[in-house]
Amino acid sequence: MTTLNPSYQLYRLAAEQKSAEVTDWSARISWVLGLAVFIAFVYWLMRQGWKWRGSLQSDLPGLATAPEGFADGEKLLTLTGRYHASTTAGQWLDRIVAHGLGTRSRVELTLTEQGLDVVRPGAADFFVPAEALREARLDKALAGKVLPEGGLLVITWALGDKLIDSGFRSDHAAEHPAWVDAVNHLTSTTEGTAR
Repeated sequence: MTTLNPSYQLYRLAAEQKSAEVTDWSARISWVLGLAVFIAFVYWLMRQGWKWRGSLQSDLPGLATAPEGFADGEKLLTLTGRYHASTTAGQWLDRIVAHGLGTRSRVELTLTEQGLDVVRPGAADFFVPAEALREARLDKALAGKVLPEGGLLVITWALGDKLIDSGFRSDHAAEHPAWVDAVNHLTSTTEGTAR
């Protein structure tokens, strides 16, 4: 029996092993481009759906702006936090996108006897007159956003003949109950003078 020297055995092993397959770059690039086109198409469809929803809600009247001298009035409450969205009152998934009401943003709220001023950096500001305010409550969900119980301040108000729920979240959640009390007190006072 003959023994092979170690270097010859290594040579035989190396000759028998197959080399790794070469990557097919054209197939990989095709898959990546196909995936990018698919993602772009899905994004385009979502954008078209958003525009279509806005056109369906185009019958809503324009948003009011703060009246002259509003900043000089006595402020009942102020709040900084996030504006989540607005929906049709009582239908927490029916988002309203017309007039920029569907855009999430930072918010600064100011409540006075005249109404509620909503200032949104990077989005359309609006004003809700006191006679348009209906109620305020604590909730946990609005427009697909779900938070812990009582984590969302929801203010119901009228825009034309449509009731709208707008959701806000304060930077300090402990402020929410004071807002509910103040808005509900203001609406009961406004209803009393309207009669």
